[in-house]
Amino acid sequence: MSGPLLTRSIRLGTLSQEDRVKLKMTARTAFARVSNVENLSPQVLRQVWKEVTELAREPPEGIKVFLNEDDTSDVQATIEGPDGTPYVGGLFRMKLVLGKDFPASPPKAYFLTKIFHPNVSPTGEICVNVLKRDWKAELGIRHVLLTVKCLLIHPNPESALNEEAGRLLLEAYEDYAQHARLITEIHAMPAGPNGLSKLDQQAATADGPSAKKHAGDKDKKQMGKKKVDKKRALKRL
Repeated sequence: MSGPLLTRSIRLGTLSQEDRVKLKMTARTAFARVSNVENLSPQVLRQVWKEVTELAREPPEGIKVFLNEDDTSDVQATIEGPDGTPYVGGLFRMKLVLGKDFPASPPKAYFLTKIFHPNVSPTGEICVNVLKRDWKAELGIRHVLLTVKCLLIHPNPESALNEEAGRLLLEAYEDYAQHARLITEIHAMPAGPNGLSKLDQQAATADGPSAKKHAGDKDKKQMGKKKVDKKRALKRL
């Protein structure tokens, strides 16, 4: 679905679940490719490159910054899900979009990895005060990355971009945590050597190597049921 038909479907609210997923993925891909290198002054670009290089050499704990020599304004990083949160074990890729007025104006931050969080919109936009009214020109990229990591530990439902996540956080924390863990397992767990996500590997080895090798028909049926249940869960998401 594309062009006028897609626009009309959005306006009428008739997008199918599959098209909605594709639209969100397209938005995330677009954010990943945003470049403002032509809009930033050489002085700002040099400062950004200096800070990003230092961050790549000495990154904050649980954060990895990626260098892009072809586009200095392309600031991307991964953040490890902090212990004690529903995001633990996940690896979340994010991007900072530097506007033409940076550093006078704050960068915009987006998660490229899908995440269920009150302060992250369905398209990945991150809402945090340091990127709005609390921004100061002297705050650097390191501060932004650390703030986003802290947001994973201490969500703020009062400024929710994801209303469902914000409501569950306030009213039913266990439901919120369960949903956040599921999304993390499906979308943020690093792939294993066989190319399977951690969730797939857990399903494939749930009974252990020995038990799996000698499993009878009953065990095979159970494994089949797990795969069906996982597919149903994926469709709901």
